[in-house]
Amino acid sequence: MRVREIRACLRGYCFKFLTSSGVFSFGRIDRGTELLVESMVLKDNWRVLDLGCGYGVIGIVASRFVREVVMVDVNRRAVELARRNIGINGVTNAEVRWGNLYEPVRGERFDSIITNPPVHAGKAVLREIVINAPQHLNDAGVLQLVIRTRQGAKYIKGLMEEAFTEVHELAKGSGYRVYAGIA
Repeated sequence: MRVREIRACLRGYCFKFLTSSGVFSFGRIDRGTELLVESMVLKDNWRVLDLGCGYGVIGIVASRFVREVVMVDVNRRAVELARRNIGINGVTNAEVRWGNLYEPVRGERFDSIITNPPVHAGKAVLREIVINAPQHLNDAGVLQLVIRTRQGAKYIKGLMEEAFTEVHELAKGSGYRVYAGIA
């Protein structure tokens, strides 16, 4: 396993992250994650779920602005890296759990679910993320996600319009769109 350290300044804070081969976006923060992080809505009393956390960029940045973050990934290497990155960045209000999608947080609710979904996993997985999000959100909770415009933005927006009372585009750029669905 190759490990590389990267540094990034996001939302007014500077971070260090260990990345690894076999984990999404090795050696860099991808443009979609960066756009999502810079545009995500966060409130200080919120409990946030970083779904498919990878090595932890979204959850670790969010931890600076919210009460609590739970980070989940199905990739054991990603979970280990996210745990290490929590320590490297001195985060005390976040935890990482291993498991598939919502399984590790069964029965729990959040104020926001934030994700850069695994598009390569297929439409069925994307559908499961969007359609099942409301049952894991508090009243007026928000699903925030980024998607490549040409890899299913219209499909995702349509799913969100089915599952949520309101859907907003928070940002777009570099071939990506960030959507927010309000429960």
